[in-house]
Amino acid sequence: MSTAIQMVHVKKIIHGREILKDVTLSIAERGIVGFVGANGSGKSTIFRIIAGLVKPTSGEVFVFGKKLHKDLSFPKNTSVVFEKPGFLEQYSGFDNLKFLADIQRKINDQQIITAIQRVGLDPYDKRPVKAYSQGMKQKLAIAQAIMEEPDLILFDEATNGLDEKSVDQLYHIVREEHERGATVLITSHHKADIDTLCNEVYRVHEGAVEKIMYLFHRGSVPSLFPPSCRRDAHLLPLFCYRPA
Repeated sequence: MSTAIQMVHVKKIIHGREILKDVTLSIAERGIVGFVGANGSGKSTIFRIIAGLVKPTSGEVFVFGKKLHKDLSFPKNTSVVFEKPGFLEQYSGFDNLKFLADIQRKINDQQIITAIQRVGLDPYDKRPVKAYSQGMKQKLAIAQAIMEEPDLILFDEATNGLDEKSVDQLYHIVREEHERGATVLITSHHKADIDTLCNEVYRVHEGAVEKIMYLFHRGSVPSLFPPSCRRDAHLLPLFCYRPA
């Protein structure tokens, strides 16, 4: 399987503080990959580097074979949802997405409407975004992320502000985008998000990254596991570490 993302000895230093420490990882295309860790561990910085929004202090980043900040500044066909999405708040949800869609002109109005409906919003709601709740703004950000059918989607704490029904809708959307062929990356503080969706997980701790290999997941048989596995109630029922 082809590689979607490769980070090679990536470091990021901000104001003398090492945010990322020699991060090397490789993510295959068409996976749903989770990143877990405490606040300030470096998860969001990794996503911003992959999206081309932040340049690493050292190291190399490749997205679908293209080296960022050499072959291109921003990865093509990539969308990002950050924890606090920003919109032109005096305009409606549809108008905001229309403005963004007009940049590349890849989709028509009906595709924008469909994306808004997929997240459970009304595309014909004329209220300005400033009248939206935080959950509605988060849904609009998700609609923006999926409307142009990107090859890579980065969800950074995308379930924040969503009620239970909306979280279930997001799970369904992530699975649909995966089945379509997209590579999906997720950060979350909620165990259920990672446990339900991801087939591969990285733990980020104080700027260092290590891969977690799922073993006891979705009906696996415990007797087949190697003795190196251990339980961790804070993340998953059972896993063991594998070097990235």
